[in-house]
Amino acid sequence: MMIDHIKAFSTMILTAVAGETHKEAATGGIFAIIGLLTSVLGGWDKPMQILLWLMVADYITGVLGAIKTKTVNSDIMFWGGIRKITVLFVVALAVLIDGWVSPGSFIFRALAIYFYIGREGLSVVENLGTLGVPMPDKIKGFLEQLNEKGTDRDAAKKLP
Repeated sequence: MMIDHIKAFSTMILTAVAGETHKEAATGGIFAIIGLLTSVLGGWDKPMQILLWLMVADYITGVLGAIKTKTVNSDIMFWGGIRKITVLFVVALAVLIDGWVSPGSFIFRALAIYFYIGREGLSVVENLGTLGVPMPDKIKGFLEQLNEKGTDRDAAKKLP
């Protein structure tokens, strides 16, 4: 099944590359790669769209927060991008597991996407707090508790 998808997309890419101009070939190749990624990630449904938008929002708000706090670090930005790619890799792996365990259903994919939607959403809210966006006291208290737990874990790692 996956081999058929690969054959179809490789044919699409070769057809796109055979365009009349370099611009046409590049555009066709980009869309073919997007189609391949969409297939590997199990489709372009609402949960996937929400996850991708949250990933973009997290990255942008993270960069803006770093600019505001004057802590911009290209190394941290690079590894943040790598983490986003890793999330997509996990979703692709979940699609493969679904095809193996329960063909035709996307149980593991849905679980992976919903988990990462929660993580990305929480990260966006934290970044918005860093940017000074007003938020309810309950959310501020929750974020402070999470921050304290993270600090406790970091202190525990430093113990000999």
